Amino acid sequence: MRVLLATIAGAVLASAACIAQAKALSQNERQVCGWGSQIAAEAQQAKLSGVTLYATRKKLQVRRFPKPWMRMTAFGITEQTYNSRSRLKPAAIKQTYFEQCVQHAVAKR
Repeated sequence: MRVLLATIAGAVLASAACIAQAKALSQNERQVCGWGSQIAAEAQQAKLSGVTLYATRKKLQVRRFPKPWMRMTAFGITEQTYNSRSRLKPAAIKQTYFEQCVQHAVAKR
């Protein structure tokens, strides 16, 4: 009996998680996740190429961003990328960042 109840409870929790994941994100949320993943991939590429954090931050400083909050967010993403010991390729970083950003946005709802 307990096994049956545990199985049913597990199935209910799993289906609830799937429903929460299935909720579509807004276009804006997807764009923000895509933008952040691109910043992370560029930072990883610079890091693997031997470019210093200082030089990468200088490049971001002169870059134009459409929204005021994007500059500081880009600095934060870049700094976290440089502080990470990860040696993954930029494409893998981009995909991982995007997936985790989407997961965070869905969980926030």
